[in-house]
Amino acid sequence: MQGLHNGMAASSIPGAHWKKSSRSDDAINCVEVFVANESCVAVRDSKGPDGPALVVGRNAMSAFVEGAGRGFWGGLTV
Repeated sequence: MQGLHNGMAASSIPGAHWKKSSRSDDAINCVEVFVANESCVAVRDSKGPDGPALVVGRNAMSAFVEGAGRGFWGGLTV
């Protein structure tokens, strides 16, 4: 998806279908992900849908999620 970059308003990503994490709740833990294409993922805070998107490669996101699942990030869980 061309034009996708870090810091852009998450709500301005055309055609984005955001999926909320199964670990998210309505209080403080609200993460949503949009798989933009085969190589790119966008992440946003669902409490601030117009806020900035974090855009990363799918391989980097996979490594992050795997590491969190193994406890590499100091208690962060997935």
